[in-house]
Amino acid sequence: MNKQIEYYQSKLDFEMDPSDLFNAVEKGESFIPLDTRKPFAFEKEHIPGAINLPHREMNEMSTRQLDKTITYACYCSGNGCNASTRGALNMSKLGFKVKELFGGIESWKSDGYATEGTYGSEGQEIKCAC
Repeated sequence: MNKQIEYYQSKLDFEMDPSDLFNAVEKGESFIPLDTRKPFAFEKEHIPGAINLPHREMNEMSTRQLDKTITYACYCSGNGCNASTRGALNMSKLGFKVKELFGGIESWKSDGYATEGTYGSEGQEIKCAC
């Protein structure tokens, strides 16, 4: 039983869903969405307030201007993409506090939240049923 509890607690320690991120940002908590995809995807559509740092480009030089007191919510396209996992791992190795956004930008949009970019949307009625 303890292994199971540790597993689920670990998931909650290191992952968040779109409503968790939205609520944290709304409350003014120190979270910044971090888009780990390539710049062309970020330019098309991203979570409001996000910064773009592709996981393949993460290193001490490319992250030197980032604040290590903030928690970064790494995200990618969605469940068929592992850029958020790679980004979260890279950022962790570089000494940053991170969480992985479960379901990426696709889950963000399906829950009804707005996006920015060339194909950004105003969002819809927020539909998270958690």
